[in-house]
Amino acid sequence: MKFQWLTFAFLLGLALSGYDHAHAQERPNFVFILVDDVSQDDLGCYGHPSIKTPHLDQMAAEGLRFDNAYLTISSCSPSRCSMISGRYPHNTGACELHTTLPKDQFMFPEALKKAGYYTVLSGKNHMGSATKRAFDLISRGKGPGKEADWVELLKKRPQDKPFFCWFASTDAHRDWAFSDDVPTYDPQDVVVPEYLFDGPLTRKDLADYYHEVSRIDTYVGKVVAELKRQKVAENTYVIFCADNGRPFPRCKTRLYDSGIKTPFLVWRPGKIKPGTTASLISSIDLSATVLALAGTKVDPRVQGVSFAEILENPQFKTRDYVFAEHNWHVFQAHERMVRFGNYLLIQNNYPDRLNMCVESAPRFPSGKELWEAKKDKPQDLSTAQKGLFLSSRPRFELFDVTQDPQQVRNLADDPRFSKVKQELTEVLKYWSEQTGDTVPEKPTPDREDVNGKKHPGFKRGEMPGAGRNATRINAKGPITKIKGR
Repeated sequence: MKFQWLTFAFLLGLALSGYDHAHAQERPNFVFILVDDVSQDDLGCYGHPSIKTPHLDQMAAEGLRFDNAYLTISSCSPSRCSMISGRYPHNTGACELHTTLPKDQFMFPEALKKAGYYTVLSGKNHMGSATKRAFDLISRGKGPGKEADWVELLKKRPQDKPFFCWFASTDAHRDWAFSDDVPTYDPQDVVVPEYLFDGPLTRKDLADYYHEVSRIDTYVGKVVAELKRQKVAENTYVIFCADNGRPFPRCKTRLYDSGIKTPFLVWRPGKIKPGTTASLISSIDLSATVLALAGTKVDPRVQGVSFAEILENPQFKTRDYVFAEHNWHVFQAHERMVRFGNYLLIQNNYPDRLNMCVESAPRFPSGKELWEAKKDKPQDLSTAQKGLFLSSRPRFELFDVTQDPQQVRNLADDPRFSKVKQELTEVLKYWSEQTGDTVPEKPTPDREDVNGKKHPGFKRGEMPGAGRNATRINAKGPITKIKGR
């Protein structure tokens, strides 16, 4: 009798605590594969003619490919901190390169962990020590791209819990590393964007970058194969995206599509109908979406919105607007971007500065050829190439992304687009006001000159949003178009 009473009490306690073992087994698993410095159009499934990405191409063919997925920032650590919190960079307290997420900020893997998920991070963290509480296990990763322990971690996971894996590669971040079992590329076969210089150094640089993109693809294939081997693929969402654009001039850190538009694939066989979607999503939407799919409450601090309905219906729209920012990344910067419909507007709040990114420096092969061309034959540079060297830049840039996918023809001063420019300028202002964004009075200065020489006495300055205590603001800003505005 005593044993029966203890058994009843134990089961009653489990019921009152909300534990449901059967439900736990039914909840979906998640594998989030986050790659480093890869632009959207550098995968075969997005139309690249040379880079071999067969596993990602198959994932896209069997799942949903997002054609208009945007990051909130094109800078490594701020982008990751934004994703894990579901908040805009200036709202995280970690909006500049090499800043870490404050411990009081929300992290969606921690919410999953509290809900009974086994959570693991492997590879590039770059978000700071706060992540320790969000993951049951944190690995530094293995191999040249930090991907070599992903399959091992899947094999060793607890079998009685749903799981969330944050697999973060260091591919395709400089410096280049090479693997014998990954395709190599002939420099003659690369595609040189019009804003780069088409020379032997740049072509070799791109060919080596292609190799690292293909290595990412190889490990994605291994992860998918392991999920199938374990017979859990049908209950697992695999999500693939990048933290910022390719590490080349006018890409990484910048708010053009080459820097801020990410490849984004979601795969779950038997659950997601294969196809593509043109619907806008933001990287801060990852948090709300995963929590919604897991049946877990979305924290009020999350500024993103769930795109789960798009997975059911690719025509569905969760957003009319996406926003992004460009803050300090070795060089001082303060740009803001809004995408709406076919238009993309960039506002540069430091227009009298050289809008420099590290990879544009002469010490990198693709940067070197541009600087040499500027010195030797400046008259031969295209408008897009000359734009890299402007010390006085337009305050506003407006592009029709469908007609001008590389964003090289600025329409901001064209009277035919004055109404669009005015509307998007007002939307951007409203977003800044709602989310507590600021232009610092004493911003972080350049850490070095264009040749990499460090400035003595470098000290970080005030960060965007600090003046309005933006880390305490949870407003999302405009998501859908307001009638009459």
